[in-house]
Amino acid sequence: MAAVRPHLGGLQYHAVDRARGSHCGGGSPCGQGSKQVTTTTPTTGRLPGDPTREELVERMIRVDHAGEYGAIRIYEGQLAVLGRSPAGPVIREMAAKEREHLETFSRLVVERRVRPSALQPIWHVAGFALGAATALLGAKAAMACTEAVEEVIDEHYDSQVRMLGDDEAELRAICEQYREEEVEHGATAVEHGAREAIAYRPLTAVVKAGSRAAIWLAERF
Repeated sequence: MAAVRPHLGGLQYHAVDRARGSHCGGGSPCGQGSKQVTTTTPTTGRLPGDPTREELVERMIRVDHAGEYGAIRIYEGQLAVLGRSPAGPVIREMAAKEREHLETFSRLVVERRVRPSALQPIWHVAGFALGAATALLGAKAAMACTEAVEEVIDEHYDSQVRMLGDDEAELRAICEQYREEEVEHGATAVEHGAREAIAYRPLTAVVKAGSRAAIWLAERF
């Protein structure tokens, strides 16, 4: 019997020989208990249609680059409405951090020769529209939007960190650091009334669903 566990760069197969009922030559039992043998398939042992290790890393860089760009556009949309309000400085500070993130992934896109998302024009418009629309509902709704987006990004970066190995130590460290900073943004949003927003639950549910859909699309297109 074989149990299969996914891993970046291939699949790990844990083969278990259930010795009971099996016999070696001459009718003697092969063993008294079960014996476990662990082998790891090479990269070429991936299933048909599975992305290669290089393709997986390219997807990570592409989606992270698109995500940070989209985050900046959300904040720009919010600032267009709330820039002169008490929430303005808080939003600007978070936007500045996202620009640092975007600079890093822009560098990686060039260094690794990764194709940026072909849907960048959509992220440009959709990000700004989401930010402006939630800001029009009030500062607390804008913060609820930020909290929802950052919760999804937290999950996203965490999954990337768990997939990356020591051969991608730089990218893994970047994802770990940026995950921590995105979590801080989510906490800041809560501190500034995110959960007091009108229609908080349906609003954040819609934003989370949209964010997860955007991640799926940006990885592939």
